[in-house]
Amino acid sequence: MAKPRATLIRPEPLPESISRPVVTPLSPSVVYASETPDALDAQYEGRTQGYTYAREGHPNADVLARRIATLEGVEAGLVLGSGMAAVTAVLMGLCGSGDHVLGGDQLYGRSLRLMAEDLPRLGIETTLADPTDIAAMEAALRPETKLILVEVVSNPTLRVADIQALGQLAKARGILLVVDNTFTTPRAVKPVDLGADIVLHSVTKLMAGHSDVTLGWVGANEASLMERMTTFAVTTGLTPSPFDCWLAERGLMTFDLRFDRAQATAAALADALADMPGVIRSVYPMRADHPDHNRAVALLDGQGCNMVTFEVSGGRPAANALAAEASGIAFAPTLGDVGSTLSHPASSSHRALTPEARSAIGISEGTFRVSVGLEEPKALIAEFERAVRASQAV
Repeated sequence: MAKPRATLIRPEPLPESISRPVVTPLSPSVVYASETPDALDAQYEGRTQGYTYAREGHPNADVLARRIATLEGVEAGLVLGSGMAAVTAVLMGLCGSGDHVLGGDQLYGRSLRLMAEDLPRLGIETTLADPTDIAAMEAALRPETKLILVEVVSNPTLRVADIQALGQLAKARGILLVVDNTFTTPRAVKPVDLGADIVLHSVTKLMAGHSDVTLGWVGANEASLMERMTTFAVTTGLTPSPFDCWLAERGLMTFDLRFDRAQATAAALADALADMPGVIRSVYPMRADHPDHNRAVALLDGQGCNMVTFEVSGGRPAANALAAEASGIAFAPTLGDVGSTLSHPASSSHRALTPEARSAIGISEGTFRVSVGLEEPKALIAEFERAVRASQAV
């Protein structure tokens, strides 16, 4: 009697169908099977399209990367495991020992740390300068400068970089201009239209929009740049989760609606905060008292972003009282959620800086950053009125 054939573990292929899903399927598989070694060679050599191992790419990442590339107006993009993974892929994938990087002096705190501590120990020199002052940026350039890294709107002081002048300067000097467009998003500005070579995002924030995803994205028009950044990301394992990519793609479907609603409320909140007793200053790019107001109006096409920064008197005791009283707003070091969030840079994003260094860029113990969400404007303003009153009572 013949022995029964062993049952194979892997299931049969998916059933064939003449219809297709409306929603992108979630593809969590880590590995993909090829027919033969020749077929695998064809994939790796680019003669056929296919997947091999999720660290080298997977369908959900590619779908999301293409969607964001379309929004930003670039030829190609790459999704990575976080916003800082995107920054790392740019700096480490494109720079080497002996190169120099010029950064904006008000970058996100972890970007500043990467510039100040990690790149120099690898032989990559760095300098910081004010991206709102083109003369200061030009003076900081060196013969070995490889790239310039700036944010369109800085975190958390909301200063507006002179992207157009920086694009012209970088092109004239043969230097790459890298722009972090997380705060403003392509809804407000497309940096490649102003001379940027590379654009990056923390997709975690406004793009995904629900505080349930950790992802980054970087894109460019030049294939050789994308290849170098992709090779570094694959080698070092800056791999995005398929599920996070799937969630982020879903978030993109309502991105423009969320952005428009949140920024309209942000403008109203900024004006209301400016009139509250105890508020030293209210910072919003579309306000006439913003130091870069004229540039913001021209650069952002009337879009002001959903971020508001304000400062209360009274130092840390007042800050503690304000955060405790604003119980309807999440006190959390993030942004871009459907609900408003409140963050305190001195104790979160910029805690690694000395008080003197924070003061030099306009951050005090009374400084707060608000990521405005989708709440009804009157209710949000009322919450801050109570919180600011409580801060001044101490």
